[in-house]
Amino acid sequence: MRAESLSDILKKGDRIAVSNITGREASKVSVISQRYCGNVVAGWALGKAGQTVEVPGAGPIPVFGQFEEMIKAFPDAKKPNKIIVYSPPDAVYGDVKEVLEHGKKCVETIFVITENVSIEVTAKLKSLANNAGIDIFGCNTLGVINAHDRMRAGAVGGDSPDETFQQGSVCIMSNSGNMVNTIATYLKSAGMGISYGISTGKDLLILTPIKELLPLAMKDPHTQLIILYVEPGGVYEEEAVAYLRSLKKPKPVLVYVSGQFAEGRSVSLGHAGAVVEGPNTTASAKMKMFDDYFQTPVFDPDQPKKAIALLAEKKRGIRVNALHDLVPAAMAVTEALGIKTDFHPTEPIALKPWFINLGSFERKLPRDLILHPAVIPEPYGSLVEQYVKSGIGRLPTRQSMRNASHASSNDGITPRIYGYSVMNLMKKGSFAESVLLYWLGQPPRHVFEIKLFEMGLIASLTNGPGTISSQGPKLSASAGNAPNTAMIATLAAIGTVHGGNGREAAQMLIEVFGKSGLTDPYEKEHGVDLDALVGEFVKKFRERKSVAKEAGLDYANVPCLGHPVFNREPVNYDPRERVVFAYLQKRKIYNVFLDFYHRLTRGLTESGVTNKVHAVNVDAALTCILMGIAWPLLVDRKITVERAVDLPFLAFALGRVAGGAGEYLDHRESGTDMDMRVPVGECKFLGRIQD
Repeated sequence: MRAESLSDILKKGDRIAVSNITGREASKVSVISQRYCGNVVAGWALGKAGQTVEVPGAGPIPVFGQFEEMIKAFPDAKKPNKIIVYSPPDAVYGDVKEVLEHGKKCVETIFVITENVSIEVTAKLKSLANNAGIDIFGCNTLGVINAHDRMRAGAVGGDSPDETFQQGSVCIMSNSGNMVNTIATYLKSAGMGISYGISTGKDLLILTPIKELLPLAMKDPHTQLIILYVEPGGVYEEEAVAYLRSLKKPKPVLVYVSGQFAEGRSVSLGHAGAVVEGPNTTASAKMKMFDDYFQTPVFDPDQPKKAIALLAEKKRGIRVNALHDLVPAAMAVTEALGIKTDFHPTEPIALKPWFINLGSFERKLPRDLILHPAVIPEPYGSLVEQYVKSGIGRLPTRQSMRNASHASSNDGITPRIYGYSVMNLMKKGSFAESVLLYWLGQPPRHVFEIKLFEMGLIASLTNGPGTISSQGPKLSASAGNAPNTAMIATLAAIGTVHGGNGREAAQMLIEVFGKSGLTDPYEKEHGVDLDALVGEFVKKFRERKSVAKEAGLDYANVPCLGHPVFNREPVNYDPRERVVFAYLQKRKIYNVFLDFYHRLTRGLTESGVTNKVHAVNVDAALTCILMGIAWPLLVDRKITVERAVDLPFLAFALGRVAGGAGEYLDHRESGTDMDMRVPVGECKFLGRIQD
């Protein structure tokens, strides 16, 4: 190994260059590193010469097309001496070989971040690097951090290295890069900071194993304690223990060996190198190996004084059985060996819940068992604040849904919709109720909601053969297509100005009522000042309309007000909306959203914004029906705003596609082929003949 000290691996003044720097991960890590320590001088990526990686507040990082081109661009005193490789597995060999050929006079260390590099390529890299006198880490390393010089190479420390790595006297060496971060965080509660955090990587072949790093840590002036995070697979720990046994006065070592639970089970531990090959590579074998070296039993957090006595006698270190035991074990080591802690211990690691709702159960609990909400760290605090301020609607959680569904299931016996048996739904005989269940995740609360939804579906079936969505299936029949094609043609002829207005209306109602405190849309004494809401809406709409007209621009109309057919009288009504309204009145059912719409169309006319009372059209009625059903679920955060907004469009499309099928059947039986085409004589060319 070229390095004679840990600081030779990474120190202040080192200049880093990054391969494939324009890639998503490489660019993100480079930006964070630049903000943290400003040590990235350049990068290269094939075909990206002349580009830059922008770093707000720190200036751009130049990008070159090839490594050789990049090296020639810098004077000798400023050439990069550390290289980070983010290339894809197939490109790693070529990029490292190029570095070794053109950078041998300046490059000291290469960190290969890429995982799943073949063992044959990894072995060649080691041989080539050794011949060139250049150290190489990885593959599948997260990098290295020098906390005293506040320098890092790679992604160790994540997005907030300053927060995780405080200066101190503990050197962490870990197969897992993320565990370097985790252990560093844990140790702060023991008053211990970090000298170096080193991710060795855990592909099948580790280019710089702990046996080569331990001698550097033993003579590092900043390091008093070494922590090893060990996984099954490989003989590197066996070699490391042999080295430790050769020392007369080794620095104390704390060890955690993971993976014992997987022995005898076909469980993947995530790293390619965690493959057990031989008796000394299992987790249990490695545990015994370290215990034999320490000559002390595994650390018992319930008997720290016993551990302190043994540590004071043997002075070699101790192994822990659980990762969180590293904190009390580190405290035992410092007390036993007279090692001063690096700073005043932070608050102990403990359960720090962000949200607590014990309800009436809280009165039955002893005082010392009652938890209190902790301060939510950033960036999560801002996200939670945004969530709370949003007022209504669940925030969606994302996960792979390739073979999973919340909405449906089938265990080979019973198909279900949100847990409800399809056969039982069939016995009830309500298609409308079953659709609402499928769309909302739970049955509607009121029987009248099912009837209203069904009325909306019927109203959506047709508005005559001249509508765009009725023309679609007729064209399909005229062209000789199959029924499913005609239904697709119906859906293809629905858009934002025909059918999609309901989506815009739902968004508008959520914006208007989102912060009003409305909980029950059917409660007439809802406490919301509708006239004030209408007045505010009309005022803003008038202003938008005036500005747009002044600039000669189009402006967005109020969604679902007015209809090209029902739009001839001083006061206009859509007859389909009237049926819905009459049903509600007859049964003394109030809908605040429909009430708002009626007040709004009158308010627009009374204020002079419109010259007639426009019809509240069927899309508005359908939207008000579905928002009435969905609003309590939004308030209780059981559905997302996105889902609620989609409901009116889905309902219109469901009704109209059934109507389109009817148009197709009629046209196919009664029409003639190609009869939907426009005769040549009626077609106009608006351009100029060019030939």
